Amino acid sequence: MTQERYDRPTLVLHWLTVALVLTLWSIAQLWDWLPRGSAPRHAAQALHVSLGLLFILVLAARLTWRATAGRRLAPPPGPRSLVLAARAMHGALYLLLIAMAISGPLNRSAGGDPLGFFGLFTLPPLLAKNKALAETINDVHGTIATIILILAGLHAAAALAHHYLWRDGVLARMLPGRAPRDGAAAVPLSPDGS
Repeated sequence: MTQERYDRPTLVLHWLTVALVLTLWSIAQLWDWLPRGSAPRHAAQALHVSLGLLFILVLAARLTWRATAGRRLAPPPGPRSLVLAARAMHGALYLLLIAMAISGPLNRSAGGDPLGFFGLFTLPPLLAKNKALAETINDVHGTIATIILILAGLHAAAALAHHYLWRDGVLARMLPGRAPRDGAAAVPLSPDGS
């Protein structure tokens, strides 16, 4: 059983990402039930935009931390196919999160809507208003969100399998809490990622 754990910033940024993705998706589902042009729908959309901008900041911090100082852990012992599948899953999730961070503001800008951040400031539009383009980007944005949720669900299922079936400590590496008492150090990955 592995005892390595991710560092605190990695844990915080991971769980903030999870919370923001789930919250953003929930808000987007909610406003579909609200009447068009209503104050509650407008408020839900404004909150979605503000949290979306926060998500972009968290994702940028997460990618920067991961590329510079974040602890990388070696995969647990097991079949090479599982290691490759885990790497593919992580890579796909990161790419989709980046695509989500790009498509959200582009969608809002093409729709001619403001990119406000909790009423504190408004960013200038990234694109000229174009209703057809906004509809296309909105469809892409929604599809990306759906794929992220499916992959995140598979990711969570794999973490639970590691915990309950294989009992290899992989899930514990990402859970908040105290570090193991034996003070086990992280095993850095080699340049080829193995």
